[in-house]
Amino acid sequence: MVQTPKNIAIIGSGLVGSLLAIYLRKIGHKVTVFDRRPDIRTIKFSGRSINLAMSNRGWRSLNAVGIGEKIKDIAIPLDKRAMHVNDKPVYFQKYGKEGEAIWSISRGILNKRMIDLAEEAGTVFRFDEKVWDVNLPEAKIYTGETEKGKWTEYQFDIIFGCDGAFSRVRHKMQRRSRFDYSQDFIDVGYKELTIPANEDGTHKLDKNSFHIWPRGEFMLIAMPNIDGSFTCTLFLPFEGKVSFESLTTVDAAKAFFKEYFPNVRKEIENLTKDFFQNPTSAMVTMKCYPWTYWNKVALVGDSAHAIVPFYGQGMNAGFEDIFILNKLMKKYGDDWDAIFSEYQKERKPNADAIAELSYRNFVEMSRKTADPKFLLQKKIEKHFAALHPEKWIPVYSRVTFSDRPYAEALAIGDMQEAIMKQVMQIPNIEEKWDSKEVEEMILELL
Repeated sequence: MVQTPKNIAIIGSGLVGSLLAIYLRKIGHKVTVFDRRPDIRTIKFSGRSINLAMSNRGWRSLNAVGIGEKIKDIAIPLDKRAMHVNDKPVYFQKYGKEGEAIWSISRGILNKRMIDLAEEAGTVFRFDEKVWDVNLPEAKIYTGETEKGKWTEYQFDIIFGCDGAFSRVRHKMQRRSRFDYSQDFIDVGYKELTIPANEDGTHKLDKNSFHIWPRGEFMLIAMPNIDGSFTCTLFLPFEGKVSFESLTTVDAAKAFFKEYFPNVRKEIENLTKDFFQNPTSAMVTMKCYPWTYWNKVALVGDSAHAIVPFYGQGMNAGFEDIFILNKLMKKYGDDWDAIFSEYQKERKPNADAIAELSYRNFVEMSRKTADPKFLLQKKIEKHFAALHPEKWIPVYSRVTFSDRPYAEALAIGDMQEAIMKQVMQIPNIEEKWDSKEVEEMILELL
């Protein structure tokens, strides 16, 4: 169905806001994007980021508006994890089948590219313009320099809140009756560090790997950039014996890296300078419902479902929101009540599922990836999946390399984990992991 052009406001010029603007302009809507921050194309990016991991869902959403190829040239494919365990050589774990990879992209570079593409499509951006209030029933927004100063009123037909985990649009919706909301901070924070390129511009570590230093309660990760550098992220408890709270001096920070990350500490550029200069950021899971108000206002991306970053699915889930919205706009045309109603019903269970999966993946990445028992289990799963690809797709592949619902991946993953629990109890499983006995047991349990 064709839609009648509307005058639409998007609050937030991040990745989700910019992509939504491109989709809406393609249909013919008039789009204005408001952001309280300056235009990030004119300033240095902040040093408060984890590189993004674009996977199938994200690419599908970009390709649907014809911009996938314009993003691929700023991304690097990663087909495996590189595990850095102390006192052992680096070893690699393939993510999926041949040709399957996640793609590392710098958040700042991607966001700049997306704003450029949205502007080319005819979007109007209003930077340095903070939204202080939203009139939900009338789709009006109020902006100004200060909360107490003079405000400017704007009238729109529809407003989309794409303004992140601490959304101003959602904050206004929270004040209405029967709006469910929860936020849950984890006790682990993160800090960004950098491994610079070699003098000739090449990468110091394998460039097609997602590098992980698992250390139990904490970990370091590194993802490559197109300039030869790596963006590193240290995940560490806020408080406790080994924590951000305990690392208050240069000597303490140096000793910490020497003990836990000896093979990379000398490579991290300006280690102590970055460690104390870059902010320590918190991570939150944020859930709410409903995501829409009548046919006037809708939340998209983190403003509706912020998640911790350990599955690399935050951006992908937000992009998938837009892909589904677009599908529903084609289906229902000008019936925005039906569009918004079906959008939130379809996306909410999937958002809750990826929130759960993301939290679990932190436990897996930091504690289990160096555990021989866990590695054996994954080896058995991979072996069985190769023998029976139609019967067993690992949960990671279901999330990352397919576009099936997240809720389905969670449910099937739980079922598979229950089966593997029984398999791992087989006496001498280490010797017979690839035997007919194990294969038949899994088939029977399936």
